[in-house]
Amino acid sequence: MPYRSTLAALALTTSMALLVGCASVAPAPQPLAATAARSPELTTFHQLLTQSGLAETLKTGGPYTVFAPSDAAFKAVPAKTLADLQADKTQLRAVLSYHIVPGRVLAADVKPGNAKTLQGANLALSRAGTFVTVEDAMVQQADLVATDGVIHTIDRVLMPPKR
Repeated sequence: MPYRSTLAALALTTSMALLVGCASVAPAPQPLAATAARSPELTTFHQLLTQSGLAETLKTGGPYTVFAPSDAAFKAVPAKTLADLQADKTQLRAVLSYHIVPGRVLAADVKPGNAKTLQGANLALSRAGTFVTVEDAMVQQADLVATDGVIHTIDRVLMPPKR
């Protein structure tokens, strides 16, 4: 009899450990800026977001949909262009706000058409099956859900149209 009790206790302990392990896999959603900060492929985007002051803007209002260029996307931008953006906070803010759309739009909800950005210009959005494009950029990782919106990682830095 004690053998069966020990096996039952061991099985219960193992089951509980597995359940606890499963419960801790997905982190709880955080605000957009914190979500970008914890994403290893969005290091440059997060730094520039903070430098431009847009991280503070995202904390007010919302929800927002952010089409965040990956670190690889920023590496494809000519060094001089990136340096010029970092030196001009107004221009940096314009470029980054061109990647942000008011409202929460999950990848499955993308409808072909234009969406007005915080910068004021329109972005062309499209979806074919599970593939989502923003202008000429492809969404690489969709639906990083935050408490105040959603982030989609894209493979290019988008430049707003000249006025």
